[in-house]
Amino acid sequence: MPLTGSLRTLLLRGLLAGVIAGLLAATVGHFVGEPHVDAAIALEEAMAEDSLGAEAGHSHGEQAGHSHGDDAEVSRTGQKFGQFLALGLYGLALGAIFGTVAHYARRCTALSGPALALLTGVCGWTAVAAVPFFKYPANPPAVGDPDTIDDRTLLWVAVVLLGVAAVGAGLYAYKALAGQLSTVRLIAGVAAFVAVTTVGYVLLPGVDEVSPDFPPSLLWQFRVSSLAVATTLWAALALGYAALTEFSARTPEREPVTTV
Repeated sequence: MPLTGSLRTLLLRGLLAGVIAGLLAATVGHFVGEPHVDAAIALEEAMAEDSLGAEAGHSHGEQAGHSHGDDAEVSRTGQKFGQFLALGLYGLALGAIFGTVAHYARRCTALSGPALALLTGVCGWTAVAAVPFFKYPANPPAVGDPDTIDDRTLLWVAVVLLGVAAVGAGLYAYKALAGQLSTVRLIAGVAAFVAVTTVGYVLLPGVDEVSPDFPPSLLWQFRVSSLAVATTLWAALALGYAALTEFSARTPEREPVTTV
């Protein structure tokens, strides 16, 4: 089944699949991730109160740290529902990129439209979610030095670029061995991906700002939930795009025209 349609059509298809994927990912984040965020915020505020309470001459009217609660500039309720807007917009942007990539990728492969959409989704998840996760996993609000946020953001961008380069190297190695056994091509592609990822992991500096007294179970649960949100986003985007592609390629059956 060929991937039909102009770039404009594929962009619209990606936008629709993207916004649906973003809202589904936000739903997973609301029910799976937010309880861990609440627990981390409660822990952060308790630690701040204990720290300030131990200081001599502490004023009873002074508030500890910065607020994440309902008295903050944006309440926790607003933050929780705000992620639906944020992930919906992110899904729109990602869907537009997805449609553009699919438009140009179809010129380089004989895969059907749905198959190409699924492959693009797997590659995107690997590059943008998996590779960064295993180098710089997400941390809850109570973890991390605010003074290093710019450096950590740049490192995250660098590891995303690393993921894109690693996936590109794997696809290039697979494509370069056209005519060879499928297993040989697959092994070469995986080897190229692992090699680029390993070199990048070694060259990029490590970041460990987790306090020793932070509960390891809460940290692990938060990180797994963040990966679940990203996986939901990419899976829904790829499946939704593939379904829309297959639907658009269907030709309605026409009743035979009878002449009198």
